[in-house]
Amino acid sequence: MIKILANDGLHPAGLRLLQQAGYQVDLERVPQEKLPEVLPDYDVIIVRSATKVREDLIARCPRLKIIARAGVGLDNIDVAFAERQGIAVVNTPGASAVSVAELAFGHMFALARYLHLSNRLMPAEGRTNFKALKKQFSSGMELRGRTLGVIGFGKIGLEVVRMGLALGMNVLAVDLRVEEVQVDLRIYDTNNVSLSVQVCTLPFEEVIRQADFISLHVPAQGNGKALIGKEEIAKMKEGVILINTARGGLIDEEALLDALNSGKVRGAGLDVFEGEPRPKQELLEHPRVSVSPHIGASTGEAQANIGQMLAEQIIKRLAGVS
Repeated sequence: MIKILANDGLHPAGLRLLQQAGYQVDLERVPQEKLPEVLPDYDVIIVRSATKVREDLIARCPRLKIIARAGVGLDNIDVAFAERQGIAVVNTPGASAVSVAELAFGHMFALARYLHLSNRLMPAEGRTNFKALKKQFSSGMELRGRTLGVIGFGKIGLEVVRMGLALGMNVLAVDLRVEEVQVDLRIYDTNNVSLSVQVCTLPFEEVIRQADFISLHVPAQGNGKALIGKEEIAKMKEGVILINTARGGLIDEEALLDALNSGKVRGAGLDVFEGEPRPKQELLEHPRVSVSPHIGASTGEAQANIGQMLAEQIIKRLAGVS
């Protein structure tokens, strides 16, 4: 019997499909240090970001046929080595795109209207200091008419572009592999109306110079260098807002703190951090930072999509269909 270890969990939608195909699926988490003892008995491992599937572990598992990542990034898997061993590596691009994009905009709205601070201070001071808080948070701004820079025009970046256009933002995109994309704006009414807008990509430096909001949607950088550091921040507009729902380390956190303290960066919306699961306390407490605990894909809809997409790919691969 095919044995599958879903080490970081699996949505019931995916679990049902795999069990209906006759596979044994084990959901009990195996600690990372115990995987070399346990994983050799499995044909498939399903992971999210918590479990690392590195070369030394893969080499101990001659039975392993598939490594499945419930998400987009593959930086916790040694993909090249796995493929050299004849092991398929699959992931779920697009399954969580809407959820991540909506979270990015959640942070944008929070920072534009000081909702992150209002929600901290109103419970403590709302009854005694209401007028002062109202005055403090009355200099917000609208997103409509602002310039949004989207770094990375993959499936998540596409959803961010789509939402930005729908809000009336001037959207600029960066991507090394994509020159232009036809973006469909779907209007959900009884007539099923849709609009189509052509969006062309621009050079990175041009976008970061022009954007009022910059949202990152790229994988971790392989060279160990942050995509956004002191030099890049210096080229940005005064009062720019940065959003990172992609990967910790894409923004140099020390450079970000300096820019937040100086006011160069008006605000930062962070769902991901260096050193997770122990983010810098200075970022968590900073009054210019809106934070969430790496929940970009953590909606019921996204997890159902991910589970189903993974299960379908695993079933096809095991049946010998690439």
